[in-house]
Amino acid sequence: MKRREFIRKSVGAGIVGSALSFAGYNKLFGAEMPDSGTPYDLVAVRGGEPEIMFDRAIEALGGMGNFVKSGQTVVLKPNMSWDVPPERAANTNPGLVKHIVKKCYEAGASQVYAFDNTCDNWIRSYRNSGVEEAVKEGGGRVLPGNTEDYYKDVKVEQGRRLTEAKVHELVLNSDVYINIPVLKHHSSSRITICLKNLMGIVWDRRFWHTNDLHQCIADFGTWERKPDLNIVDAYRVMMRNGPRGVSVDDVSEMKSLIASTDMVAADAAATRLFGLEPEEVGHIRIAHEMGVGNMKLDQLNISRITV
Repeated sequence: MKRREFIRKSVGAGIVGSALSFAGYNKLFGAEMPDSGTPYDLVAVRGGEPEIMFDRAIEALGGMGNFVKSGQTVVLKPNMSWDVPPERAANTNPGLVKHIVKKCYEAGASQVYAFDNTCDNWIRSYRNSGVEEAVKEGGGRVLPGNTEDYYKDVKVEQGRRLTEAKVHELVLNSDVYINIPVLKHHSSSRITICLKNLMGIVWDRRFWHTNDLHQCIADFGTWERKPDLNIVDAYRVMMRNGPRGVSVDDVSEMKSLIASTDMVAADAAATRLFGLEPEEVGHIRIAHEMGVGNMKLDQLNISRITV
């Protein structure tokens, strides 16, 4: 898409951050690289509907069968934490979630679950985000995360501030764990993507907010049970007033998706798309330094796809 056309469509749709998001497009997609013939560390896709972009991304990563085997149980961790409709972009795109559920079953999954420890009322958030219906339409099940009984104690051996947590039993008991955050602004952490989305699998988040949030997010990234796959929904992106947003005026339509097994790499790429540099975001920089993943995109083999 040409710059003039991009800005014209952005303004015509009544969205914010057109110049910022265009800069982000250039930062992430501007450097086209030849195919190295080696497996990709990360895939960045733009210009299509969520389902199509996911299919292109997962194909570049070797297919869904690389992540889900016959008979396995899968847990999805989308963001469905807020009691707002999909167009507000506070939660993960329902169409994307539904499609991933279906793809898991096509790969042979025996059962696909989804949950979130919501910030708003969990029943209303699940319903009004559109994610609950999407999971069910795909053939999966949603389970609540609103009761402490669902959570089990784990040790975060490498944590500096956060050394233990209570984690939802679905994450502990499922064979495959897929993280599906939405890219958006966050008032406390500046931005929320893969690493930050994992706060939705733990019970007590109060400690995180009062004991160096960025360090705690990075600490939890060191925990041994990391997502097997990370899919960043950047179809609609909340550019301000996050994490809940105020109105659709906070949202920019970027029609992008990022996929990687490396949370830090995925966060770094999505941060570029947002118009920032990874080192500007505390928890991404710290997680990189702690060896959780690699935020140095120039060191990675990246597939850049335009639909």
